[in-house]
Amino acid sequence: MSESCSCSCGGNCKPLLYACSGAANTGYLADAVARSLMKNGTGSMTCLAAVGAGLSGFTETAKNAKNIVIDGCPTACGKKIFEAQNLDFTHLVLTDFDVQKGKTEITPELIEKTAIKVENKI
Repeated sequence: MSESCSCSCGGNCKPLLYACSGAANTGYLADAVARSLMKNGTGSMTCLAAVGAGLSGFTETAKNAKNIVIDGCPTACGKKIFEAQNLDFTHLVLTDFDVQKGKTEITPELIEKTAIKVENKI
């Protein structure tokens, strides 16, 4: 992913973060990681469900942004939403970071560790 973007921010905008918020532990982790990254200033979190619903304000914003889709597991619901809307994005799957769906306990330490790994990929 390049350092600049084509949005109206002058080329140094923060990426938009879209997190899976599914019912599994990995969905919870994806949401918590995105919130952590938003809190530390890495990106701005926005609504994946609104993109999936095709809400024009959200899809138009995504057309001109650096989009980071954080899925909890390989089911990749977020990825499928962005593909269905024909939007560019960078995709990260948290099970690629030694997290097991349905098994790994989500702790504050794991959230912090995973957020650092995700930030390094962005």
